[in-house]
Amino acid sequence: MADLTMERDPGMWTELVTALPGTTTLQPAVSEASLQRCAAALGHPLPADLTALLRESNGIEGEYGEGVIWSAEQIASENLTLREDLALATLYMPFDPLLFFADGGNGDLFALLPSFRRPDVFMWNHENDSRTWVAPNLATYLDWLLTGRIAV
Repeated sequence: MADLTMERDPGMWTELVTALPGTTTLQPAVSEASLQRCAAALGHPLPADLTALLRESNGIEGEYGEGVIWSAEQIASENLTLREDLALATLYMPFDPLLFFADGGNGDLFALLPSFRRPDVFMWNHENDSRTWVAPNLATYLDWLLTGRIAV
């Protein structure tokens, strides 16, 4: 099966984000130990593009505090909470195929589908449990979110 991730040179994620409009705060790079802990907690490695981005910035915060990209620690924590909370399991479809990595600041979350080897980004609506395609890959998600094409 072909690798569906985008090849990026070191520094390209930072360059991409800083070239886009809007106010964002990039965090320092993630440690390899944090990436390993995240993968171990989730039971699978993170997708290559997300890993490459985190190696440049362990999280990106939007102008109003929204998690444009969560840290590796938050990715593990949020996904485990959503997957293991029995009360949520009675309200929503299973979260297991989704890998949440960001929030819209309004309760909606953004996710990848790593088990299907798809680079597409989906938005989960917390009010009606819908899962809507929003971008063909992580780079486009960042572009469209920060330029206002993705509305939350």
